Amino acid sequence: MADEIKCKHCGQTRAPLGFAPLPNELGQKIASEICGACWREWLQKQTQIINHYGLDVSSPDAQEFLFANMKGYLFNESLPTAEIDTSQEGSIKW
Repeated sequence: MADEIKCKHCGQTRAPLGFAPLPNELGQKIASEICGACWREWLQKQTQIINHYGLDVSSPDAQEFLFANMKGYLFNESLPTAEIDTSQEGSIKW
């Protein structure tokens, strides 16, 4: 694996993630084309999406939704990505 790559997400030259986060072709693509910093950003975004939409990650539909958003986010594909409304953040009173 190369010491540095031009990350497909941020466009900067950085160290690649260095491991396949998924045991499939997409995981190999992420390992070789996405930097570690962008992968960490995706993990935060993924957590927000799971929590916001209340996804059951064991559901095939939820997994498909997350993979589509992962591809859209990391590779800037023209897939529709989940939007999270943060305008009410911090204003909910219990």
